[in-house]
Amino acid sequence: MPRVLLIEDDPALREGVELGLGRRGHEVRSADTGEAGLAALNDFRPHLLLLDLMLPGMNGIQVCQRIRENSQLPIILFTARGEDFDIVVGLESGADDYIVKPARTEVIDARIRAVLRRSVKHQGQGEASPEVHGSLTIDRTALSVTKHGRRLDLAATEMKLLLHLSAAPCQVFSRQQLLEQVWGHDHHGDGRLVDACVKRLRHKMEEDAASPRYVQTLRGFGYRFGPV
Repeated sequence: MPRVLLIEDDPALREGVELGLGRRGHEVRSADTGEAGLAALNDFRPHLLLLDLMLPGMNGIQVCQRIRENSQLPIILFTARGEDFDIVVGLESGADDYIVKPARTEVIDARIRAVLRRSVKHQGQGEASPEVHGSLTIDRTALSVTKHGRRLDLAATEMKLLLHLSAAPCQVFSRQQLLEQVWGHDHHGDGRLVDACVKRLRHKMEEDAASPRYVQTLRGFGYRFGPV
């Protein structure tokens, strides 16, 4: 049974999401502040965090940043309409996805299960020899990436995006293709998920994120891996 920690300060919304997800097979615990949510992490040990952006005290972006200091727990932002800037900042802070509220329970459930599937695939085993691309080594069997021999700490979505791009060096993928093939659903064509994930990858992988060597942009077309 997936364990979901919900951090949301609206009591009516919190109760509705708890009840709806409970009926769909999730074990849900909720908190009304970022501080209370962080305190619940070690005790509850959730598989996924559903995180409101607008919280009293510590806001959702600060909570996301705090968690990403030492954990790759899957995070879905729970946002209100009109928070586009905060959505982008939240995604760049390490969130895996976002949902605009109000949202139907079946939509929330589908997004949760999609993110958890990516996380499981990230932890699974494949069959491939390590690939060397310049100073970068990608081991698809161990699902690890090292640069100059130092292991990079990649979140599940970051790993899956890198594995997808590096499997076809020099091939250009549009944002829509990556949304469908990496995220698993179309997100109504919202390329911000891809752009934010690429930005995080570059920050971790590249010598100079402003002049990327590995994950390159082809303006007007999309992204490609290399040539290195």
